[in-house]
Amino acid sequence: MNLTAKIITISAVLLIAGLLIFTTTCPCTRVPGAYLFGEESNVAVTDWNFANDVPLCQIEVTTWRPHSINLNCMSTDDGTLYVSCSNCAGKVWSQAAVENRVARIRMGATVYPVKVRRVIEASELDIAWTARLAKIKREPTPRPDHWWSFHLTSI
Repeated sequence: MNLTAKIITISAVLLIAGLLIFTTTCPCTRVPGAYLFGEESNVAVTDWNFANDVPLCQIEVTTWRPHSINLNCMSTDDGTLYVSCSNCAGKVWSQAAVENRVARIRMGATVYPVKVRRVIEASELDIAWTARLAKIKREPTPRPDHWWSFHLTSI
């Protein structure tokens, strides 16, 4: 095998190894991932209060490929699940969520298929904001206008 073939082979192996590591370990901090691995739940969830025990969730939406990110997830007292983000307009995941309206969310080692609905009504946005503040143990503050929330329901 000549030197060029060896370089190409080594590069291909490193690229494949990097992609495998990327897809199995990310999303990482602010680096998006792809497919979310974990035990897939096939039981419909009606009470999402356990989301408040998970520091961060990962959501997977479909663009031209699976696209996953870390984000805040929170439940209201009645078990309603929300995810939120700051300055969501134009983000890949939020646009895909609005367009496709289905996603997968991972909490801990379990992945749940969900329907996604962007929250528009101010009163419901305030409910999600209040749930977020309660989860992160912050004092009440006004909800910023750039803050988006999505209501998730089990499929």
